[in-house]
Amino acid sequence: MSPEFVVDLGRKAIETILLVSAPMLVAALVIGLIISLFQAATQINEQTMTFVPKIVGVLVSLLLFGPWIIKVILAFTRGIFEGIPLIGP
Repeated sequence: MSPEFVVDLGRKAIETILLVSAPMLVAALVIGLIISLFQAATQINEQTMTFVPKIVGVLVSLLLFGPWIIKVILAFTRGIFEGIPLIGP
C-alpha cells in the first residue's frame, strides 16, 4: 500500500463527509441566521429559542436528502471494496 493511495483514500473520505453533511449544515446555518435576525429585530435574547427550529430543520433536511446521502455513502464504500484487489504489498 503506497502513501499516495492512503492520501487519496483520505482525501476521498473527507470529500464524502463534507458532501454528505452539507445539507444539514446549510439548513442549520440558514435557520440560525433567520432566528438571529428575528431576535435582533425584536430584541428577544432567549438562547434556547434557536435549538428547536434548528433541530427540526436538520431532521427535515435529513429526511429530504436521506436517499441521496445513502447513495453517496454506498458509492464511496463500493469504491473502497472494489479497490481492495488493487492494493499490493
